[in-house]
Amino acid sequence: MNRGALRVAGYRFGLTFGVRWRGYLSIVVLIGLTGGLAMGALVIARQTQSSFDVAARRVNSSDYFTQTRVFNPTIGLNTGYDPRVLDAIAHLSHVRNVESAVGLNVGPIDANGVPLPASDGIAGTGSVDGEFFDQDRVVIAQGRMADPRRADEFVIDPTTAKAFGIGVGEVVSFGAWTNAQTLLPPSGEAPSPAPYRRFSARLVGITGVQVHEAVQDDVDAGNGALVLFTPGLTRQLLACCADATVSGIQLVGGSRQVAGVNASIARVARTGLPFGSLRLSVIRATAERALKPESVAVGVFGLIAALAALLISGQVIGRQIRGGGGDLAVLRALGADPSMTMIDALFGVACSVLAGSLLAVVVALGVSPLAPLGPFRRFVHSGVYADGVVLGVGLTVLVVCLGGFAVAVAYLDAPHRSARRRQWSTPRRSGVARAAAAAGLPVSAVTGVRFALEPGAGRATVPSRSAIIGAALAMVVLTTTIIFGTSLKTLVSQPALYGWNWDYEINGGGGVGVIAEQAAAKLLNGDPYIGAWAGYYFSVLQIDGHDVPVIGGTPGAAVSPPILSGHGLNAPGEVVLGAQTLAQLHKRVGDSINVGVRGAGSTTLRIVGTATMPAIGIGGAQHLEMGDGALLQYSLIPAAARNIYDQPNPGPNVILVRLRHGTDRAAGFRSLTSIVTTLAGHESSRSVVSVQHPAEIINYRALGTTPTILGAALAAGALSGLGLTLLATVRRRRRDLAVMKTLGFTGKQLAATVAWQSTTAVLIGTLVGMPLGIALGRTLWEQFANEIHAVPRPAIPVATLVLVAVGALLIANIVAAIPARIAAHTPTALLLRTE
Repeated sequence: MNRGALRVAGYRFGLTFGVRWRGYLSIVVLIGLTGGLAMGALVIARQTQSSFDVAARRVNSSDYFTQTRVFNPTIGLNTGYDPRVLDAIAHLSHVRNVESAVGLNVGPIDANGVPLPASDGIAGTGSVDGEFFDQDRVVIAQGRMADPRRADEFVIDPTTAKAFGIGVGEVVSFGAWTNAQTLLPPSGEAPSPAPYRRFSARLVGITGVQVHEAVQDDVDAGNGALVLFTPGLTRQLLACCADATVSGIQLVGGSRQVAGVNASIARVARTGLPFGSLRLSVIRATAERALKPESVAVGVFGLIAALAALLISGQVIGRQIRGGGGDLAVLRALGADPSMTMIDALFGVACSVLAGSLLAVVVALGVSPLAPLGPFRRFVHSGVYADGVVLGVGLTVLVVCLGGFAVAVAYLDAPHRSARRRQWSTPRRSGVARAAAAAGLPVSAVTGVRFALEPGAGRATVPSRSAIIGAALAMVVLTTTIIFGTSLKTLVSQPALYGWNWDYEINGGGGVGVIAEQAAAKLLNGDPYIGAWAGYYFSVLQIDGHDVPVIGGTPGAAVSPPILSGHGLNAPGEVVLGAQTLAQLHKRVGDSINVGVRGAGSTTLRIVGTATMPAIGIGGAQHLEMGDGALLQYSLIPAAARNIYDQPNPGPNVILVRLRHGTDRAAGFRSLTSIVTTLAGHESSRSVVSVQHPAEIINYRALGTTPTILGAALAAGALSGLGLTLLATVRRRRRDLAVMKTLGFTGKQLAATVAWQSTTAVLIGTLVGMPLGIALGRTLWEQFANEIHAVPRPAIPVATLVLVAVGALLIANIVAAIPARIAAHTPTALLLRTE
């Protein structure tokens, strides 16, 4: 029976396709566009968030970077490279591979052997055994990588190439100086500039941004100078001119073994060596935090699009099935059983759902070249990407959910059930329509309102609610997207939301210098442009066994990071943590922690709040980030750590300044610059620094126009669904319009009736959908802001939302004009021939 029903349904589908193809096409297009956009956005989000790991694998990254040797005769280290140390490290447990690079006393020289002025402060880097060539590979943006076997080739970063004034293909003369030549002689005179050795090398490549430096905040930016020489040259200079060795170490088991290996390296590399190290896991954590804003934003967009795909497509599917109810009733009267009528109703829709779902996969593949977003795109972008998880799950969800919805509608609206409901149903009258009539509105307006709100009864029943629900869904989608996008732009444009809760900072010199406190206080308190200020110190302290970057200030300071929960630092025994640090310590506000210096005593403090920590501090691992760090009383930082160079006139490492309300920023900056010039006489370098952006905010710029493109596509999908809903609803009123035309309605009155019908549906949908969209947008944004540890302050652009509402009403009238014109020119006898 079912096989026969399928044959009948297929035969009828072929016969009626010419009439119903528009409805089927609308289902295919809506599912394909909205569903494909949803899957494509989720593919982009997943690819973006995982892009660092993919990039690290492609460059064959080390798990751990550490200084393994340094030339420092004062502590008995008379060479900057010791192969015995590296051999011992290579044989440590859990070490899989070690490759090293050395700092070379090498720089460009003129014809007389004198170093060029542009080379001041820029040292050469030489690969010993393949570091930067086959491990931690350098990315080349222009030209090619140097041949590791050749001693006469090198590559350079673009900034240094510009400083040297050289381009790819040019040959440069270099000088090499021994370690002994770099030491000041006892007389204190400068060392002789005559190089120990001269050589020439050809610049064959300009490097791009390296994976480990692709995500940096403003504190760490600007440290990417690289003049890289080959192992072929480096081995010739190891014995004389290598002043330090840095090794990249790959571990069996990855970053989990770093702590044990680090302790072992400290033993084999000799006590007293000033280690500097960096873990891949730390770089990964920073990268993931920086990628999170765009990956979460695009992921949320994808979920919104997925919801729109299901709801809007479901509306169209329901109308298509109900629209064939008359034919099914005829089939039922001719003897078709319920299963046959149900299969007949579902056949075309099921084919459309399947075709639309497959089209969605194609659209998602078309969108996938946008992935990944962010700084690692240059390392991992490979064109079209088929994410099997997203595409497989997305295809299944579309087919199962929309197919299941179609089955439910076909079952509930089967002819015998519909007939039973009509038998007991009574026409519903709209109170709004009665009020419109009582208000003396034109008959066309009253009729249009009635068409929008009254479904009718019997054979003339029209699903009037679908247009209202469709309008509400479109408004929810559009409003949510606008709220989220505007809030993201607001976050980027308002530094106080990402921790910079002041206007400028006076820096004591890279975060390690000090500012004469008494002199600074006198100048700042007397400045008419300054509203408030506070001094802070930087350090790294042990908190419950974890190294945590901290800023030490005075309790109750007038300027401090913005608080997310609890309260600020008000008493000596309190501490405020970054939200991520709080989570890593497995603590809650109100708990106690132990704070101290490694190997020394500790102090117990009570956690009183969490804050959005600013990107501020010394640099590297010793500065705060949005979710990381601690704010505590400055006296908990040892005095030696607060003034590591034992400078006179001690004071804070930085002073945070907030200008008076209404002060011209340019005038305030000039005034602070004058104060810094005065303070320069107190034996420390000073600078006035404006906003220091965290990596998360800097990385937002990599989104470019992608959010606009995705938002416009989603808006187009939502508005298309609304337009199709309005067209279908108005077309279902053709019989009523024909009767009105017979009763004497003019073409203008018919057009006005249809316009009032569409306007009423969209107006009610807007009044319902826009508040829901605002609530949903606020909720999504607050969750997102909490994820990146920013101040959760959603932005609601009232003017934009008003324009959206007005635009929706305009679209409703434009859409209504098409069926109104058709109705006005359609012969009434053609529509009423069955009466």
